[in-house]
Amino acid sequence: MKNIKLILVLLVLFLAVLFLFTNNDSTQKTQQKKPVVAVTTFALYDIVKHVAKDTVEIVNILPFGVDPHSFEPTPQLMAKLERASLVIYSGAGLEPWVGSFEFKAPSLNVSKYVELRHLEKGEHEHHHENHDHHEEHSAHNSTDPHYWLDFVNMQKATKVITEALVKLQPQYEKLYRENEAKYIAMLQNLDKLYKENLRECKLDTVVTSHNALGYLSRRYGFHVESLTGLSPEAEPSAKDVSRIMKEVQKDGISTIFFENFVNDSVIKRIAADTHIALDVFQPLGNITKDEAKAHLSYEDIMKRNLEKLKKALDCK
Repeated sequence: MKNIKLILVLLVLFLAVLFLFTNNDSTQKTQQKKPVVAVTTFALYDIVKHVAKDTVEIVNILPFGVDPHSFEPTPQLMAKLERASLVIYSGAGLEPWVGSFEFKAPSLNVSKYVELRHLEKGEHEHHHENHDHHEEHSAHNSTDPHYWLDFVNMQKATKVITEALVKLQPQYEKLYRENEAKYIAMLQNLDKLYKENLRECKLDTVVTSHNALGYLSRRYGFHVESLTGLSPEAEPSAKDVSRIMKEVQKDGISTIFFENFVNDSVIKRIAADTHIALDVFQPLGNITKDEAKAHLSYEDIMKRNLEKLKKALDCK
């Protein structure tokens, strides 16, 4: 009898352990079933993060703290893309490596769904950026890839990304639609804030190291003078430096902007020679590691950018 009881006790214990192991293994498998969504730029990451929440695993193709213009993916990163269920990239020439890579998963080129700003020949070199100078759509030879700085474009991007997420996981459509509406409302509010705060300004020109503000200047009616054009790696000539120096002195500019991922030695020298303040403008192609640690969102950073623009343009 004792042997039978012992056998029964051992059998119950075995079944309990087996149940716990099986249940834990099932939970792990469920967690592993989250689809992987790979994204390139921070703006796209922010959209997916706010729309999909924790229903997907987001893989940053472009690690935080890396310049998006010069980034080349590593073999390890490309291996991660092999298990992606959806790849979302910015397009418009920002990721030249995309052309030589065949995605196994469905891929979404967001630039095909937004209004791109095209530059006329020579404009990207040193042209004085006028917000009315983008209307002609023939004979363009360059495209400004920073379309995410236009809140209307970001709304379009949010809609097309949401559609892709719904197609990927239709069981979460209600959640995705609700989050899409919230995110678009946030973007509309940002647009309203920019219009209100940049409506009445004493100055009409912003000076920056790299021309990434074209979409903002087009929508909110100010000009941009940049030391270099769209390429942040471009080496400014003596003529470029002289031009910026004259612009600063002529317009009474109080601030010169530079970016975290751009060589700032020349622009810092200009600021020192002209006794003008130097400040960082975040164009959001990517964010720094410190910004990532602080969990800053697209909304947070664009509000910071607004305060800096308002000060630089001397707005009411």
